[in-house]
Amino acid sequence: MICSTSVPAVYGPVRSWRFGQSLGIDVIGSISTCSFNCLYCQLGGIEQITCDRGLFVSTADLQEELAQQSWQDVDVVTFSGSGEPTLALNLGEIIQIVHELTPRPVVVLTNGTLLGNLSVQQELATADIIAVKLDAVSSDRWRRVNRPATGLLLETVLQNMIAFREKYSGHLAIQTMVMEPWSTTEEQRYIAILNAMQPDEVQLNTPLRPRPVTHLVEARGNHDATPDVTWRHPRHITLDTLKAMGDRLQSELAIPIKFPLDHPRAQTNMMAS
Repeated sequence: MICSTSVPAVYGPVRSWRFGQSLGIDVIGSISTCSFNCLYCQLGGIEQITCDRGLFVSTADLQEELAQQSWQDVDVVTFSGSGEPTLALNLGEIIQIVHELTPRPVVVLTNGTLLGNLSVQQELATADIIAVKLDAVSSDRWRRVNRPATGLLLETVLQNMIAFREKYSGHLAIQTMVMEPWSTTEEQRYIAILNAMQPDEVQLNTPLRPRPVTHLVEARGNHDATPDVTWRHPRHITLDTLKAMGDRLQSELAIPIKFPLDHPRAQTNMMAS
């Protein structure tokens, strides 16, 4: 069954310190749906927490919206939006439509929980860039930060990430949101996992923006806190602490480590925190 949506499925462009001007595609729709309910999620509390794939926004509706887009000021086209994009059964169809409409690179942001699914692997193989979330390497921190759907196991997710990398020939980025300092043991395990996975880059960040307490669809893109919504400031570390962590990792890795140090919003929020 296709869930109806009262909001545009295509939004932006959104400013991204990782990818530049990014046109967003939301294959999930107005009801936030994900296999995680992360403490820092910019969408607010996730309304449906599931690992079951489904049809949320029709391919025809998405195709109609995409056909009306101007690609002149777009650097990349990013699948993200109101939850985990790999939950959408028509993800592969929409990626193909985007490729037919524009030469801009296709980016998919994913939490990696469905990478063991063969259909998901085949659909993601057509994307130019895959950015996979990896916020924790211990089960305790993973449960506290990402709050996964019932039945998910960190070790299985990690094994599926490594196995996916062996098949995926595109650009693979690992995105890690650091809410509090990691132990030396956690950093060393993270390094071992990255060495096994061999991504093209690692993107370290910390949650500097406030998040709405309840789902806010406008939070898909760049936004400022509005007075009619209840906001909460997630725990975060300083950019200096983040960079120090990155420097330690970089000293043991040949994989490029990136930070949001030149992002104007990051600098402003960090000075105010």
